[in-house]
Amino acid sequence: MSASEMNPVVVAVGHDPIDAALRFAAAEARRNGCGLHLVHALRRQHDGPESILVTMSDREFVGRQALEAARERARDYLGEELRLSAEILHGPVVSAVVSGAAEARMIVLEHRDLSTLRRVMTRSTASGVAARARVPVVSVPARWDPDAEQPAERTVVVGIDIPDRSEQILRVAAQQARSRGAILRVIHTWSLPAPYEDLVVTRTEDDRWGERANAEIKAVIESLGAEASGVEVRVETVHAPAPDALIAASREAELLVVGRHDPVVPFGSHLGPVARAVLNETACPILLADPRPVLRWGRLAEDVAQQAGV
Repeated sequence: MSASEMNPVVVAVGHDPIDAALRFAAAEARRNGCGLHLVHALRRQHDGPESILVTMSDREFVGRQALEAARERARDYLGEELRLSAEILHGPVVSAVVSGAAEARMIVLEHRDLSTLRRVMTRSTASGVAARARVPVVSVPARWDPDAEQPAERTVVVGIDIPDRSEQILRVAAQQARSRGAILRVIHTWSLPAPYEDLVVTRTEDDRWGERANAEIKAVIESLGAEASGVEVRVETVHAPAPDALIAASREAELLVVGRHDPVVPFGSHLGPVARAVLNETACPILLADPRPVLRWGRLAEDVAQQAGV
């Protein structure tokens, strides 16, 4: 099996049309010369007697119809040169997609605008997968249109919290910017609770914070060496809440990169408050990257080191 077949872009397919996600994923596959793999998760239901009327084979038939419809659309966007495959997964949607795409180049999902109440009640597959997957996860807004009028400069935006813990996130963002021929716009935000802003923050301290953060971020970018070579980088320090600044920046970007939360404990949701706040509001596709280096086939570098006794 070739590397492109082993390490495809994976797209999660539901029952609704996902043209935005398919277009993004196909473009990503073409840039990297890899395959595109579509997955549909089929969960066994135990909802009561009425579920007996719909058999598992009926549900699998409907799932395969959804996959076939998505496959036809994906082929239009992908072309004939690259591998396109599809698969039914079994189990709860989030866990099935995470485990089934553990060795993917990235996982791509589409998210739709939901009312606040519905979002709280159901959460979203995108946030669930992004919180648990260790490979990059991209959530594409259903309203995203790559053919719409674009800004004069192609831009990838990355949000940075703590500069000296952001090497991997900056690496992912630089790779994305280079593959697209885009500018990398690095945004570092900071703010204090409202009651303290006027008491504590002076213009001088604001400037000092910005200068310090700029220097730290540029040092990390320089440490990437060849991985960031050829990429024009613009660093901005913004005195504002992170979600507000990143959502605003997404309106002028073709991709927003945000790090998942660097977890204190190795279990539970690792999405983080900023990523969760931005996920459903961004105007462009958002890539959620793990802050820890991931080796080939999705293994975390620190896990390998522990197994080796390092």
